[in-house]
Amino acid sequence: MKIDKNYAELINTLKQEIISSRYHAARLVNKEQLVLYLKTGKMLSEKVKGQKWGTKVLEQISLDLQKELPGLKGFSTSNLKKIRLFAEAYFDLLISSTPSNQFDRNSPNSEFSDAKFHSEELRSENFQLAFYGISFSHHFSILTKVKTWPARFFYIQSASANFWSLAVLEHHIENKLFTKEGKLQNNFDQALQDSLKPSAKRMFKDEYLLDFICNEEIEDERTLEQQVVLNIRNFILQMGKGFCFVGNQYRLEVDGDEFFIDLLFFNRHLQCLVAFELKKGKFKPADIGQLNFYLNVLDEKIKLPEENSSIGIVLCKEKNNTVVEFAIKSVDKAMGVATYKTSKQMPEEMKRILPDADQLANLF
Repeated sequence: MKIDKNYAELINTLKQEIISSRYHAARLVNKEQLVLYLKTGKMLSEKVKGQKWGTKVLEQISLDLQKELPGLKGFSTSNLKKIRLFAEAYFDLLISSTPSNQFDRNSPNSEFSDAKFHSEELRSENFQLAFYGISFSHHFSILTKVKTWPARFFYIQSASANFWSLAVLEHHIENKLFTKEGKLQNNFDQALQDSLKPSAKRMFKDEYLLDFICNEEIEDERTLEQQVVLNIRNFILQMGKGFCFVGNQYRLEVDGDEFFIDLLFFNRHLQCLVAFELKKGKFKPADIGQLNFYLNVLDEKIKLPEENSSIGIVLCKEKNNTVVEFAIKSVDKAMGVATYKTSKQMPEEMKRILPDADQLANLF
């Protein structure tokens, strides 16, 4: 059979329909499981409290359920405890037909008192879609590791929208993404069109964790760049949604002179090119001049007519916020300055114990 264009398009369409159907089915199954856990946890919570049963009763319930339903999974004693905590946190927000009094029980100083402000959002259709879009393991990690409602709301929505794995979610929680997203020092207010400002501010962080790099191995900016490229998937996960890698040492030519951008990306949501300049040391005002030049050339020679103006980010080891503020104050190209840190740096106490390179050479 001769395969023509129409046949190839048919196969591709069918493939997309099958994938979409499987994904939809998986989400439905996940929602049913979460609803079951919410209802089960609510019953357990009410019975244990109402009947004044001890916590040992959960072990007996687990054993009896296994007898009644051989091969049953997800209802071990430890999981029943998790299910109970899960329901106590969320049942009244998502299942109950009457508003929860959970918010009213909290004192103004309670870590959960800010839930009053978010109660309508938590009951909204968008939040419920996000809530049922992530697994129970995701929820329990958020429940036990995140202590405020706005932060929980943020991680639930982000995990669902960006399809984070459990490992990626826990990575972002550990590194306090909630407190960092939208904190980037930038000039977006004066350099971007109004429709892009909110999205751009949310898109970039003030600090990026390059935990795939050992700081002791970074000799210069080129080494840093090579390590990022070797771990480009991890770097993109750090940046957020919609980033596509265009290339490193991206070549620009201006009247026969060559210039090279460290890292160039395209963001599908902002519909613009994003240039990253990597700096091993502390931020210098001159870094802005270099980046501004690159953005001018990108917009003049590389950007497509339907795309938005390019954005630039200086990613450095450290910065003085006041210096950054003055450096970007009057620049008309959209840019920001962020810092990075590595998580595999050798502790100082270990450095004092281990011999240095010369001592090791002598030993051998």
